[in-house]
Amino acid sequence: MHFKFAHLADCHIGCWRDPKLREATIEAFKTAVEKCISANVDFILISGDLFNTSLPSIDELSAVVRELKKLEAKNIPVYSIPGSHDYSPSGKTMLAVLESAKLITLVSKADAEHTNRIRLLFTTDKKTGAKITGMLGKKGGLESEYYKILDKEALASEPGFKIFMFHSAITEFKPKSLAEMPSIPLSLLPEGFNYYAGGHVHERFQHNNIVFPGPLFPANFKEFESLHYGSFCIVSVDNNKITEIKFEPIQLFPHVGIMLNVDGKTPSQAKEALLEELKQKDILNAIVTIRVEGKLSHGKPSDMQFNEIFDHAYEKGAFFVMKNTSKLHGELFKEVKITATSTEEIEEKLINEHLQQIKIGLSKEQEKNLVKELISALDIEKEEGETTTTFEERLKQNFERILEKHIKEIKP
Repeated sequence: MHFKFAHLADCHIGCWRDPKLREATIEAFKTAVEKCISANVDFILISGDLFNTSLPSIDELSAVVRELKKLEAKNIPVYSIPGSHDYSPSGKTMLAVLESAKLITLVSKADAEHTNRIRLLFTTDKKTGAKITGMLGKKGGLESEYYKILDKEALASEPGFKIFMFHSAITEFKPKSLAEMPSIPLSLLPEGFNYYAGGHVHERFQHNNIVFPGPLFPANFKEFESLHYGSFCIVSVDNNKITEIKFEPIQLFPHVGIMLNVDGKTPSQAKEALLEELKQKDILNAIVTIRVEGKLSHGKPSDMQFNEIFDHAYEKGAFFVMKNTSKLHGELFKEVKITATSTEEIEEKLINEHLQQIKIGLSKEQEKNLVKELISALDIEKEEGETTTTFEERLKQNFERILEKHIKEIKP
């Protein structure tokens, strides 16, 4: 039997603060649905984070329902698992509402009679006979504890064409840029599945039959720089064997990236250099990312008058312009001489001076490692488009992960 299915993940509908980009996340989902219908897929998988929040706006929810109704009319079922963004603090998810309306089917369900181990149930697609199950994703990678008590033997012994959906990073395949992201080792995935439909990692990645399709629309500044556009996968199957895994691009707007080092330039010179870069680029209807780094010879970064630069870009027809100046510095202060020769040396000296002042059950070396990890956890940037609440939650999760790890070292 020959059939095709689509694999989407990390749609994050509504993730941008700017109204135009928020609308673009909806348009990306609409485009993916149109492509799935045109490709005559038999069913669709969504591996978590359909919305960016457990309580999406009415407009976002309505738009998604309209697209799901189109799929229902074409007899294309949608199978999904909840991702780390899909839950409210009370554990509720809007996906349950969509399932109640029979617009999606949640496949991360377990047999309630097995209390010691998690025995996942299979959902069988009526048209193709494919058997689908999966593991939900939790904030901070907390779903890793579920994998440890998962009845993998029962999953492996199930006959037929099987798909395992998951919303977790895999330790062995994590990109360097996501080194701090909680993950599960490859050994925790159940064996014997024909396809592993991943989500959560915003990278296009394939290792044999383990696939991350990437986000449907870039969710922040860095993702536009690295990915340029969104994507999903269409998978072809013939006689229970995968014959093709094809990444389908979702590019609503071209992306134009500008990176400029302004070391030693005055704010006026830096501004002119940036305007010259813009003149040389075709930015009509494009999303433009501007990253400026370096140390100005004098003045402060705001002296570059970015508003005028943005106005120029919009006059040239850019759809949206955003900047990152986290590594742009001004020459505002006189040099201050200190005895330490680096930031690391200063931190080391201060930590050593204050160790063991409060007894918490850790050795001197363990306490030093804890403090260094907490300092490192603070050294992250707020992403473009990331709300303050989301950024603070990310910081909090990093702190909780570090503290939880070191609490295990405390002597009783």
